[in-house]
Amino acid sequence: MKKPSWVIDKERSRRASAAETVWLFGLHAVRDALMNPNREKLRLLLTRNAADKLADAIEASGMEPEIEDPRKFSAPIDPDSVHQGAALEVKALDWGSLSDVAAGGEGKPLVVLLDRVTDPHNVGAILRSAEVFGARAVIAPRHHSAPETGALAKTASGALERQPYLRVTNLSEAMVTLRDMGYILLGLDGDAEQTLAEGVASANGRPIALVMGAEGPGLREKTRETCDALVRVPYGSDFGSLNVSNAAAVALYEAARGK
Repeated sequence: MKKPSWVIDKERSRRASAAETVWLFGLHAVRDALMNPNREKLRLLLTRNAADKLADAIEASGMEPEIEDPRKFSAPIDPDSVHQGAALEVKALDWGSLSDVAAGGEGKPLVVLLDRVTDPHNVGAILRSAEVFGARAVIAPRHHSAPETGALAKTASGALERQPYLRVTNLSEAMVTLRDMGYILLGLDGDAEQTLAEGVASANGRPIALVMGAEGPGLREKTRETCDALVRVPYGSDFGSLNVSNAAAVALYEAARGK
């Protein structure tokens, strides 16, 4: 019996995903990945100077580095990347299912959902804040979001190895799943009547999911409609605004403080 086309497409997508690798770069990102036992590591390229600086992490990982000429660093990364003589090819991390992480993961019952936030530097900074304030996960759609890349890992400054970053098929469906698990969905919107602090207080101890939109367009209509409430960060003036990573840090602080 011939398989339906949707089954074939799903299997093809799964195989392509399994074959994908990521090149991490920079001393900090490479060190943290080498020290992460859950990270599948494939190939390590280092200059002699970087190898000396990472000697303890290399020994812990059991990897054999390939020593590179700093003038001819051959890792397939952007030539303008500040790699510091260190690059590591890895498989993307598998954090498990949304339900498992959100229900029983480490940290506070607090998650962040990103609606089409595509800048890896913003997502990396959000991962750092999520780790600092004890969130269980950062969640983004599989398409139209920043994938796990070297640039994201470098900005995350090690948080990518420790803070779950879940890519889901459909963000609205993930939001409904979280609501069914008891989470209250607070969407950040600069024009909302309710303040962030008021929204957190209204949770009354329930788990909180903070929903952040991309800079400029903000939350998509479907995402807005799925939120339980829209809240805003109160500004001290009528001019200027926070970018999404700074707004996420403020929101995470307020939500964590209310736990």
